[in-house]
Amino acid sequence: MSDATVKGKIVGALARFDDPAKLLTAAEHVRDAGYRDFDCHSPFPIHGMDDAMGEKRSMLPWIVAGMAFFGGGGALLMQWWMSAVDYQLVIAGKPFFSYQAFFPVTFGLAILFAAFGAVFGMIGLIKQRFHHPVFNSDNFGRFSDDAFFVSIEATDPNFDKEKVLDFLKTIGGLEVELLIEQNEELAVA
Repeated sequence: MSDATVKGKIVGALARFDDPAKLLTAAEHVRDAGYRDFDCHSPFPIHGMDDAMGEKRSMLPWIVAGMAFFGGGGALLMQWWMSAVDYQLVIAGKPFFSYQAFFPVTFGLAILFAAFGAVFGMIGLIKQRFHHPVFNSDNFGRFSDDAFFVSIEATDPNFDKEKVLDFLKTIGGLEVELLIEQNEELAVA
């Protein structure tokens, strides 16, 4: 593919693989070749893919746990302040700080804050993109049905379009292609 035939910015490369085992092997080859900005696309989860891609464990569980403790602790602190300090009221001879009565609100706010931590933490960690150039590929439509793909981003320091295309072919990639981000004025014409 020469520069004259490419209309738009090159944003990556895409290759299809026959089955999950070949995709897993391809991910290991891509990782071992030194590529870091790549992703694997499969219609279902593949055990061992995170290790094959060299992914580290997510810090999302720590974010969720921290938010749950923050929400629960904040709820308990708020109820303590309201009943034991700010507005002391004796009810049925119970102490001002009767923690047993505070459990439902404490539990509810812990769950609420954990849910917010999960949603916003996930969005923040995955650097959400609403459109990716792989969706411009005619071949990529099969990824949710019966095909397995590896995409390498052009932002990767090792990305060279000719070398990447050859590399993807040597590791068994089928239907290897460049991903082009088309300008709106080019797409309209």
